[in-house]
Amino acid sequence: MREKHIDPIHDPIAVEQEDWRKRQIRNRFKQVLTISSPIFILLLWEFLSRTDLIDARFFPPPTKIVGTFLMMGTSGELFSHIGISLYRIFAGFLLGVIPAIILGLIMGLYSPIRHFLSPLIMALMPIPTLALLPIIIIIFGVGEVSKVVTIAGSVFFPVIINTVAGVVNIDRIYLDVAKNYGADSKNFFFKIALPGSLPVMLEGIQMGQAIALLTIVAAEMMGANSGIGYLIWTSYKAFLLQEMYVGLVLISFFGFLFSLILRGFQNKLLPWR
Repeated sequence: MREKHIDPIHDPIAVEQEDWRKRQIRNRFKQVLTISSPIFILLLWEFLSRTDLIDARFFPPPTKIVGTFLMMGTSGELFSHIGISLYRIFAGFLLGVIPAIILGLIMGLYSPIRHFLSPLIMALMPIPTLALLPIIIIIFGVGEVSKVVTIAGSVFFPVIINTVAGVVNIDRIYLDVAKNYGADSKNFFFKIALPGSLPVMLEGIQMGQAIALLTIVAAEMMGANSGIGYLIWTSYKAFLLQEMYVGLVLISFFGFLFSLILRGFQNKLLPWR
């Protein structure tokens, strides 16, 4: 008996393989675009600065900035600034995120608490944390604690608001099923509220890490003698613009790196998104 010939066009396996191949090509193209845009900007900057189409005093070529970075790294000066800034960022980030998640879950689950605390949060949220820096310094002094608290305060609000929104928007059917099966407060907290609010909560955490970087630079400019923000500000005042650009590039790099880490963490926790 002759075997029935399957047209490759109608073969489901062949069609799936072709779709997979096309998706891979599209993903590679997107990766190339992601990498090419900053490379293009750097090459254009280098060309314009070298040809004096822009003032090299204010916009030094990227190659000179890289040379300054290597020189500062070799002397050890740069890594001391990086280390203290990263410590402040991580400490402030955790100090702001952890209470925000816990309080946000409680507010989302219990309506009376939400209505009691919401006016306070809505009233305090519009106030820039840096505007409160003098009060923070009066309470906590001029040491590391005041800088960590400043970052924590700036991170706290986007995380708690997103966490509350994530819990409130959980499909009501899950809450009803849990009640029907006699779920206690612990199960509501860890098995319904926490996983149900994760997508929106993680977006708030993503916003929080960006705000933490903005805040640390401003806080170190205003009241510090070390850190990346201090490096940027003192270099600007001394007109050492190559050193200033080193600090700016570092902030940009850490922002991109932290965003990638959080996105990877989000993909692990929420693989269906």
